Amino acid sequence: APSPDQASAKRPNIVRRLYDWVLSWAETPYGLIALFVLAVAESSFFPIPPDVLLIALALSIPTKAFRFALWCTIGSVLGGVLGYYLGFALWKTLEPVMIPAVFSAEKFARVTGLYDEYGIPVVFAAGFTPIPYKVFTIAGGVAKINVVAFALTSFVGRGARFFLVAAVIRRYGDVAKDLIDRYFNLLTLAFTVLLVGAFLLLKVVLH
Repeated sequence: APSPDQASAKRPNIVRRLYDWVLSWAETPYGLIALFVLAVAESSFFPIPPDVLLIALALSIPTKAFRFALWCTIGSVLGGVLGYYLGFALWKTLEPVMIPAVFSAEKFARVTGLYDEYGIPVVFAAGFTPIPYKVFTIAGGVAKINVVAFALTSFVGRGARFFLVAAVIRRYGDVAKDLIDRYFNLLTLAFTVLLVGAFLLLKVVLH
């Protein structure tokens, strides 16, 4: 049996192979279909975010960047609803499989705590956080938040993220790709801090 160190050494290789496989679809006629399927899958179980393929496709045909972003958004929302129902109807069955194989118990507990404290606005912020979106979609189902509000807020939040990526790529091209690749988590984290600050301010103003 492999040691824990050997297992951890293999894990990045698997993720890297998945990353390269995802990117390879940008060089085929099925790039848009692959983007849509990837966006659906990533919102419920797949580890690679669709931004990877969105960036590659947008760079290959900049004039279609917003079209790619739209399909990425639609796929992500549909996948989010799927993730919601996994949490809503099947969590007791799936929990031993999903934790820790797909995400950690700590991340899941953190997200469910956010739902308890802030409710639906968390779904909007989720579109920009480095925490995998699937954690938010499944936790939303477990928390049994309103599914219509969940879907609409997902569309706005995820759409804002993907259209922002598309707009930057369309405007700045390869320079933007290098910047996003290098600082993606930092940029999304900074944006999330701004969003959370806005929510807290709104909460104070309304109360």
